[in-house]
Amino acid sequence: MTVTPDRPTPTAAATTPPSITDRFVEANRTYAKTFRDGGMDARPVQKVTVVACMDARLDLFAALGLDLGDAHIIRNAGGVVTDDTIRSLTISQRALGTRSVVLIHHTGCGLLGLTEDFRRELELEVGQRPQWAVESFVDLDGDVRQSMQRVRTSPFLPHTDDVRGFVFDVHTGLLREIA
Repeated sequence: MTVTPDRPTPTAAATTPPSITDRFVEANRTYAKTFRDGGMDARPVQKVTVVACMDARLDLFAALGLDLGDAHIIRNAGGVVTDDTIRSLTISQRALGTRSVVLIHHTGCGLLGLTEDFRRELELEVGQRPQWAVESFVDLDGDVRQSMQRVRTSPFLPHTDDVRGFVFDVHTGLLREIA
């Protein structure tokens, strides 16, 4: 068999490990075999939206005792309330009936201490300044308070009376409420 440089041999292709996305697709096939549509509505049963950090150490469903269909979950770097978070909260409240907002930041967050230098370095690297702010912080509790304030003062949100903020401890799994 003649092998050309632009074509891998069949054995080389067969030994390539599956990508993480390929593993997700396979896991989904397994999941779908026992999946049953319970007729859930898009409206969360508990009428709550949780805004949290995207950190992989936070298993929000387990930590909060949530089941599928209970809550809307909005995740981003730091769990900060940005314009896009307000957009999602507005749709969640006005179109899908949620009334409560729970904000969850966490210890050991990657945004703690990150600075706007990150944006400047990115601009130098790619030649374009990002349109978004890093939204980093040095005071974890203070940033939770700021996020709560952003929700409570948004003119787009009709339900701002039940907004609570917490810090999740990644070592103990406990929530600490921020007043």
